[in-house]
Amino acid sequence: MEMDWVWGLVGGLMIGLAGAVFLLGNGRIMGASGIIGGLVDRSGLSNWQERTAFLAALVVVPALMLPIYNVEVQTNITDNMVLVVAAGLLVGIGTRLANGCTSGHGVCGISRFSLRGMVATVFYLLAGGIAMVLFRHVLGVI
Repeated sequence: MEMDWVWGLVGGLMIGLAGAVFLLGNGRIMGASGIIGGLVDRSGLSNWQERTAFLAALVVVPALMLPIYNVEVQTNITDNMVLVVAAGLLVGIGTRLANGCTSGHGVCGISRFSLRGMVATVFYLLAGGIAMVLFRHVLGVI
């Protein structure tokens, strides 16, 4: 049996721990889209240093871990850049419509027994499954 599932488990535990530390440290929910959105729409300029540090850590920490865990990363992402850009834009639109993303609703919302977080999580999982069936099996683009 391949042990790839261990990396998913470790990653999930790290995201959960980061959410708990963020909530305990400043009393706010660790939702990546909200953190980025506050910088983009300028509503979060009062704590821009914290937001920028959070976003920088999302990039820097994995880069620092590469020498320690010398593992080849396979993303299986498509070479179709139009599809990648469209997917990114749709994710951004979806996070605005849902008032949050997977880290906010899925990790932090469910762990706080938030009904809104649980409902949002169910719907984005369903939407992801439907999109996968549509794009892979019906349209054959991924």
